[in-house]
Amino acid sequence: MVTIGTTAVVLIALPSAAYADPGGPMVLAANSLPVVIANLQNWIMGILAAVATLFLVLAGVYWATAGGDPAQVDKAKGALKNALIGYGLAVLAPILLQVVQGIVGG
Repeated sequence: MVTIGTTAVVLIALPSAAYADPGGPMVLAANSLPVVIANLQNWIMGILAAVATLFLVLAGVYWATAGGDPAQVDKAKGALKNALIGYGLAVLAPILLQVVQGIVGG
């Protein structure tokens, strides 16, 4: 019990370890705006392409399992349309990010 109390008093009285200077130059981890936008572009294109591919596969499954059911064929056509929109956005992502970069002044 005394050891715990002594340790607490020492840590409260001597908080210098929490404010220790590392001794070296401080380096920020943030990248410049063009690097951040390029990384964002790669992520957005990858995510959009993955989601579009998922919708394309779903459209194929819906169409193959429709069996002539008009509601299921319409569902497949909707999934195919969503896949095409996703691929279109993935292709346009670099252009849209260039516009954003121009707006923010990067």
